[in-house]
Amino acid sequence: MNQDNHNVEDLIKIFNDTFFEEYNVKLNFGGNYPIYLPAFLDEGGKPSERDYNIILFARGYYSSALHEIAHWLIAGKERHKLEDFGYWYEPDGRSAERQREFEKVEVKPQAIEWILAVAAGFRYFASADNLSGNTGDNSAFKQAVYEQVKQYASQGLSERAEKLRHALSEFYQTPDYIDLNRFYLEKI
Repeated sequence: MNQDNHNVEDLIKIFNDTFFEEYNVKLNFGGNYPIYLPAFLDEGGKPSERDYNIILFARGYYSSALHEIAHWLIAGKERHKLEDFGYWYEPDGRSAERQREFEKVEVKPQAIEWILAVAAGFRYFASADNLSGNTGDNSAFKQAVYEQVKQYASQGLSERAEKLRHALSEFYQTPDYIDLNRFYLEKI
């Protein structure tokens, strides 16, 4: 996989072309942290003149964009009305115990992120998202993500996730199906 072939502007265009018209949502560059904002709200939760929903990913990173997209794909219609989909977030510095709690809610988004990354021919890295805290042994988390990928492979993705997976496969000329042989647990 050649990571250099992955321009985040391509991902923005693919996502926006796929979902803007139907879901009134755009993907775009963010600042130091990612955030999802429903239409008419700014980053402080105050009224905004922006009339569309927006996913802002961190620091222009392709992997951050894929991860935030995965959260959007999982969130339902009601959560799309809430800042950051109404999820709790505890920043870096979590204890090992709090890290395990965090990982429980990250399994499905990271499994979808991994599937999208493979469709784009991009390298997936499991993210503990706790750089200054105690991540502890996260091998069980990685295994859970892999098991969720296998479940999605056998049961299928949601319509929106499948639509994006297909668009990425088409753009990057990768196989247009979930091939478990392309997922390697020991490398994440």
